[in-house]
Amino acid sequence: MKKLIIAVCISVSAFSFAQDYSVPAASPRQKVEQQFSMSKITIDYGRPGVKGRKIFGELVPYGQVWRAGANSSTKITFGQAVNFGGKTVQAGTYGLFIVPTEKEWKVILNKDFQQWGAYTYDPKQDVVDVTVPVNKLADKQEWFEITLNPTDENSGNLVIKWDMAQAEVPLKPSKLDTVIKISDKLKEIKKIESDSTKKS
Repeated sequence: MKKLIIAVCISVSAFSFAQDYSVPAASPRQKVEQQFSMSKITIDYGRPGVKGRKIFGELVPYGQVWRAGANSSTKITFGQAVNFGGKTVQAGTYGLFIVPTEKEWKVILNKDFQQWGAYTYDPKQDVVDVTVPVNKLADKQEWFEITLNPTDENSGNLVIKWDMAQAEVPLKPSKLDTVIKISDKLKEIKKIESDSTKKS
């Protein structure tokens, strides 16, 4: 009986351990969420490594649509309408894809954000695409990375880099003047609330 109790305890412990740990992913999933203007931008993507391979022009062929990451397609969510590289995109979630060439990348936002890779990619579902220059990095970026770099409180750059290549898509609110007016009003309200608290 004692042996049975010990065996059960070991099994329960092993099950609990398995729930807390998993096999390391070859291309770990990352979720980036950042305040942008009056809302936020969220990006969910897989991060493949270079691992000694030739990336652009070989693993990722030139002139073909690529999932911008690994495994399931990269998803980007805008909390407000944005100007994406000069083109208006409404608030919502989109699949992010890239068609790379040696000197330029076409960055695409597609309505289908739930597909695996780019195997069922349909250009008819494209919302916008923008073509941006590719810059050569001074140091190798081993793991594919997408970041959001603010340039001021209402604008920033979507930065995509891997291996020795980097591209940026400028972002700002689609109606910047309206956003600034709303922001100024909200600041006035906060000041009134702050002054009221001090007096009381």
